[in-house]
Amino acid sequence: MPWLWLVGAITAEVVATTSLKLSEGFTRLVPSVVVVVGYVAAFTMLSQSLTRGMDLGVAYGVWAAAGIALVAAIGALFLGESLTWVQVGGIALIIGGVMALELGGGR
Repeated sequence: MPWLWLVGAITAEVVATTSLKLSEGFTRLVPSVVVVVGYVAAFTMLSQSLTRGMDLGVAYGVWAAAGIALVAAIGALFLGESLTWVQVGGIALIIGGVMALELGGGR
Protein backbone atom coordinates (compact mmCIF):
# COMPACT_ATOMS: atom_id res chain seq x y z
CA MET A 1 0.00 0.00 0.00
CA PRO A 2 2.79 2.56 0.64
CA TRP A 3 3.91 2.08 -2.97
CA LEU A 4 0.51 3.18 -4.29
CA TRP A 5 0.77 6.38 -2.27
CA LEU A 6 4.28 6.91 -3.64
CA VAL A 7 3.11 6.44 -7.24
CA GLY A 8 0.41 9.04 -6.59
CA ALA A 9 2.99 11.41 -5.10
CA ILE A 10 5.26 11.00 -8.12
CA THR A 11 2.37 11.58 -10.52
CA ALA A 12 1.23 14.72 -8.69
CA GLU A 13 4.78 16.07 -8.54
CA VAL A 14 5.37 15.50 -12.26
CA VAL A 15 2.07 17.20 -13.16
CA ALA A 16 2.90 20.13 -10.85
CA THR A 17 6.43 20.52 -12.22
CA THR A 18 5.23 20.40 -15.82
CA SER A 19 2.57 22.98 -14.97
CA LEU A 20 5.27 25.16 -13.43
CA LYS A 21 6.79 25.50 -16.89
CA LEU A 22 3.36 26.11 -18.43
CA SER A 23 2.47 28.77 -15.84
CA GLU A 24 5.01 31.14 -17.43
CA GLY A 25 6.22 32.54 -14.12
CA PHE A 26 2.80 32.26 -12.47
CA THR A 27 1.27 34.62 -15.04
CA ARG A 28 -1.27 32.03 -16.26
CA LEU A 29 -3.97 31.17 -13.72
CA VAL A 30 -4.90 27.55 -14.48
CA PRO A 31 -1.36 26.14 -14.65
CA SER A 32 -0.47 28.17 -11.54
CA VAL A 33 -3.34 26.61 -9.59
CA VAL A 34 -2.30 23.14 -10.83
CA VAL A 35 1.24 23.81 -9.53
CA VAL A 36 0.04 24.61 -6.00
CA VAL A 37 -2.54 21.82 -5.83
CA GLY A 38 -0.11 19.32 -7.36
CA TYR A 39 2.70 20.02 -4.91
CA VAL A 40 0.35 19.92 -1.91
CA ALA A 41 -1.03 16.60 -3.15
CA ALA A 42 2.47 15.25 -3.83
CA PHE A 43 3.77 15.98 -0.34
CA THR A 44 0.57 14.74 1.25
CA MET A 45 0.81 11.42 -0.59
CA LEU A 46 4.55 11.15 0.09
CA SER A 47 3.86 11.57 3.79
CA GLN A 48 1.18 8.86 3.59
CA SER A 49 3.67 6.42 2.07
CA LEU A 50 6.03 7.16 4.97
CA THR A 51 3.23 6.80 7.53
CA ARG A 52 2.46 3.37 6.08
CA GLY A 53 5.97 2.10 6.69
CA MET A 54 8.13 3.01 3.70
CA ASP A 55 11.69 3.98 4.58
CA LEU A 56 12.42 7.69 4.10
CA GLY A 57 15.55 7.17 2.00
CA VAL A 58 13.83 4.75 -0.34
CA ALA A 59 10.67 6.84 -0.67
CA TYR A 60 12.50 10.07 -1.34
CA GLY A 61 15.03 8.42 -3.65
CA VAL A 62 12.36 6.74 -5.78
CA TRP A 63 10.24 9.90 -5.77
CA ALA A 64 13.12 12.11 -6.86
CA ALA A 65 14.55 9.72 -9.47
CA ALA A 66 11.20 8.95 -11.07
CA GLY A 67 10.32 12.64 -11.06
CA ILE A 68 13.59 13.61 -12.72
CA ALA A 69 13.27 10.92 -15.38
CA LEU A 70 9.62 11.65 -16.16
CA VAL A 71 9.98 15.44 -16.22
CA ALA A 72 13.04 15.20 -18.48
CA ALA A 73 11.14 12.89 -20.85
CA ILE A 74 8.07 15.15 -20.88
CA GLY A 75 10.28 18.17 -21.55
CA ALA A 76 11.97 16.44 -24.46
CA LEU A 77 8.85 14.86 -25.95
CA PHE A 78 6.27 17.62 -25.47
CA LEU A 79 7.95 20.91 -24.57
CA GLY A 80 10.69 21.08 -27.19
CA GLU A 81 13.54 20.77 -24.69
CA SER A 82 16.76 18.98 -25.53
CA LEU A 83 17.94 15.77 -23.91
CA THR A 84 21.50 14.75 -24.69
CA TRP A 85 23.00 11.30 -24.29
CA VAL A 86 25.05 12.62 -21.38
CA GLN A 87 21.84 13.72 -19.65
CA VAL A 88 20.23 10.34 -20.36
CA GLY A 89 23.31 8.68 -18.84
CA GLY A 90 23.01 10.89 -15.76
CA ILE A 91 19.36 9.93 -15.33
CA ALA A 92 20.33 6.26 -15.66
CA LEU A 93 22.95 6.72 -12.94
CA ILE A 94 20.37 8.34 -10.64
CA ILE A 95 17.95 5.47 -11.21
CA GLY A 96 20.78 2.96 -10.63
CA GLY A 97 21.63 4.68 -7.36
CA VAL A 98 18.06 4.46 -6.16
CA MET A 99 17.92 0.79 -7.11
CA ALA A 100 21.11 0.21 -5.10
CA LEU A 101 19.53 2.01 -2.15
CA GLU A 102 16.45 -0.22 -2.35
CA LEU A 103 18.31 -3.47 -2.94
CA GLY A 104 20.90 -2.71 -0.27
CA GLY A 105 18.32 -2.22 2.46
CA GLY A 106 17.96 -5.39 4.47
CA ARG A 107 14.56 -6.35 5.78
